[in-house]
Amino acid sequence: MKGIAILGSTGSIGQSALAVADAHPQDLRVVGLAAGSNAARLAAQVAKYQPSRWALAADAGPECLIEIATHPDADVVLFASSGTAALDAVLAAIEAGKTIALANKEILVMAGSVVMAAAARRGVAVLPVDSEHNAIHQCLHGRQASEIKRLVLTASGGPFRGMPACDLAGVSAADALHHPTWRMGPKITIDSATLMNKGLEVIEARWLFDVPADRIDVLVHPQSIVHSMVELVDGSVIAQLGVTDMRLPIQYAFSYPERWGAFLPPLDLARAGRLDFEHADTDRFPCLALAFRALRGSEGLSIVLNAANEVAVSAFLEARLGFMGIPEIIRLAMDAFERNGAAPVSGLDDVRVIDRWAREFASRASAGVQSVP
Repeated sequence: MKGIAILGSTGSIGQSALAVADAHPQDLRVVGLAAGSNAARLAAQVAKYQPSRWALAADAGPECLIEIATHPDADVVLFASSGTAALDAVLAAIEAGKTIALANKEILVMAGSVVMAAAARRGVAVLPVDSEHNAIHQCLHGRQASEIKRLVLTASGGPFRGMPACDLAGVSAADALHHPTWRMGPKITIDSATLMNKGLEVIEARWLFDVPADRIDVLVHPQSIVHSMVELVDGSVIAQLGVTDMRLPIQYAFSYPERWGAFLPPLDLARAGRLDFEHADTDRFPCLALAFRALRGSEGLSIVLNAANEVAVSAFLEARLGFMGIPEIIRLAMDAFERNGAAPVSGLDDVRVIDRWAREFASRASAGVQSVP
């Protein structure tokens, strides 16, 4: 039986992870839970699962995340919260020899080289929970690096996939929070609407699979049935298909290297019908192009992109910034960082310095960019 600790247990990913634990009581035991601020939901989870350690970060502070992540009875630690607060906890869990199940994109976007180097040094597996990276992990299983030509991440296209460019500036946070396929938290849902979610995944894929930017592509696939693909050097394409339910990639991460029986209805391809694919429109959705720019630039540029995006998304959700102001804030921050000499990243201290600078810059810049129309 594996002991699991979940950071972000009250969010959508955390709740799905607990549903997986419910479906496999003979295989999984919940030993630690941490949440951000939803005290009522966390209390209900603690009453049901009786973990030996639990914490509410809003009350206990970020140190509690490290305590949960390094729980001696935890074999697998799921990082299900969004944002960058869990970075120290990830590194602590790696040093403690825990298997990392990662649903937090920002951690690798901010500190991919630091995290993956630590994992390699300790011999710790970092297993992706995002459906796209989880799909690629499955497609790559047992293959040599020399066989891989490129990785293809699929994207739903978000709620504004077919919207004319002239209308995007006027969309509201309420509009952007209605995702056509997935049910997620506010920040990641806005990232999906701007395609920054896919941009962050491109950067994450570079670190997870050690593949450069010019060998990573994105295709819009509205049905969200093909979760991602790998093209091999002989032209063959290996794809992972499945129902749109996060419980499946979570179960894969919890069970790896084994594969457990499904507790969900199987994918019905005949009922699904057609599968469509198209290239992403980076003119209408410049956040994706900014992510590729960051990946091709200095490592610090990805930190700037991530931090500025978090600030801009918060401003948009609070109706202080228009939808197209999000990529504008990010671009301004990236331009300023490069003009200032693009400080190098040699360790976690550098990550924090650049992150703090980018947040301060983005906060100032958001006051000067056009607000909600």
